[in-house]
Amino acid sequence: MASLATLLPLIALAGAAVAAPRPGNPHGQVVKPIKKISLGPRPYWLVDHLEDGPLKTKLASCADKEMKRSEWSISHRGGGTLQFPEHTFDSILAGTRMGAGIQECDVAFTKDLQLVCRHSQCDLHTTTNVVNVPSLNAKCTVPFQPAADGKPATAKCCTSDFTMAELRQLCAKMDASDPQATTPAQYLEGTPSWRTDLYAKTTCSRLYTVGEYIKFVDDLGLKFTPELKTPEVPMPFVGPNGKNYTQAAYAQHLIDEFKAAGIHPSRVYPQSFLYDDVLYWLKNEPKFAKQAILLDESGDPPNGSLEQATAALAKYAKAGVKIVAPPLPYLVTLGKDGKSIVPSEYAKTAKKLGLKMITWSLERSAWLGDGSHGGYYYATIASAINQESDVFRLLHVLAQDVGVIGVFSDWSATVTYYANCYGLF
Repeated sequence: MASLATLLPLIALAGAAVAAPRPGNPHGQVVKPIKKISLGPRPYWLVDHLEDGPLKTKLASCADKEMKRSEWSISHRGGGTLQFPEHTFDSILAGTRMGAGIQECDVAFTKDLQLVCRHSQCDLHTTTNVVNVPSLNAKCTVPFQPAADGKPATAKCCTSDFTMAELRQLCAKMDASDPQATTPAQYLEGTPSWRTDLYAKTTCSRLYTVGEYIKFVDDLGLKFTPELKTPEVPMPFVGPNGKNYTQAAYAQHLIDEFKAAGIHPSRVYPQSFLYDDVLYWLKNEPKFAKQAILLDESGDPPNGSLEQATAALAKYAKAGVKIVAPPLPYLVTLGKDGKSIVPSEYAKTAKKLGLKMITWSLERSAWLGDGSHGGYYYATIASAINQESDVFRLLHVLAQDVGVIGVFSDWSATVTYYANCYGLF
């Protein structure tokens, strides 16, 4: 690791002084596979607070077990986003140290048609300090506008507004904003209280390309799950020299990054919410499409229902889709007693059709015992969710009854603990 003497001068993020990025891979550090998995106190605390019963007894029996990496534990935005800004060197390292065997990169494209890891094409205003960098804020689709006359502060900054060189100037931050802000620095605040700014405000984590993500994760010895984010600009996008960048070119570009890096298709799980992207891979990149994941939120209101989403599964299976990935609430429902958690009709149908299932995103919710009952991610089982430790009740049903092959999580330790205890690798 570079010494303090070699670090660049301090720069400003959200009005606070933060250290410049470590040089390495992708920020200059020598990266090797992490052999010692360390889960920290959270999963053990969750077990301690479970209601007495067979699940608690089983999980408690694993407390002294040496933990191993598991591909059932899939990072979401790096896997450490309860404490570290998403899609950063620090979040990936945190998720990897907590045993995630597959690392995610959400993929968006820049103005100069490079691929960059960002959760959304147009989230820079909440996930970076862009609005506090005047020269770059001015290039945003919607530059920062302060709250005034009862209207909230607004901004919309997209990866396609900038070249990759310009994005290199930004620092990642926790995904949040303050709608009452009257200054750019205030707008960068608003981090939910169940996350933390402890690390985000003391380190400048730079954005990185998909190529750098591939190199970094390859050096860690892990598998990859890149998600082609649905564009928020009209396609084809007009790139440098008037080049028309089509959706098909975008889908191919992602696969080409892995080919260029010499990554075997068996290590890659490409994802997309767009059915057409998966169909494109099935037709044009069949080796990579064997593990392509169709992300499915088609059952969300107001335009969809779980019944419609369930009915569409037969179409996907017939087309050759092998893996579907709906959000957590699609796969579970309440039992007849109104308290137990059981597989949903969606889950039963997918299993009958031979579709493998992955789900998202654990540890993304606020406190489960604060009256919200977990919000969106627990919507179909809300009345059975009363405390943080209920996350293990959900995981147990997903593993043993639904049969998911992996779980995306914002804090990889919880999924890794369960996977090790039940032998899911």
